[in-house]
Amino acid sequence: MTGFDGREPEAAELVRPYVITKGRGLPDEEQLSLITLVTAASDDQQRPTRLSPEEQGLLELCTAGYLSVAEIAGHTRLPMGVVKILLSALTEGGYLITRPPVQRARLADRQILEEVLNGLRTKFG
Repeated sequence: MTGFDGREPEAAELVRPYVITKGRGLPDEEQLSLITLVTAASDDQQRPTRLSPEEQGLLELCTAGYLSVAEIAGHTRLPMGVVKILLSALTEGGYLITRPPVQRARLADRQILEEVLNGLRTKFG
């Protein structure tokens, strides 16, 4: 059966996620959330040869710079859980570097903002 564009579906759909992840479980949400940024470690090390094709693809994708976990899953068209497991394994192996998302800024105190606004109104009319 062909897709909308007339091409055959890719073979990756035939491989079960359990096989791709080698039976590993999901990492904690604190470790890899959807907006965690991921990049490849420095290229000074020799490229590993014992990685699966999916892990090699993720590593190549991350060499371009920081990407979020959600972006990586979108580019690879793999399920989010599979991507998180593979990224976690590559991070533990020292091939990837993760950066947690930036925390939201604290909201300013409403009373202080009102006092500043009142001061500006009295000074400038």
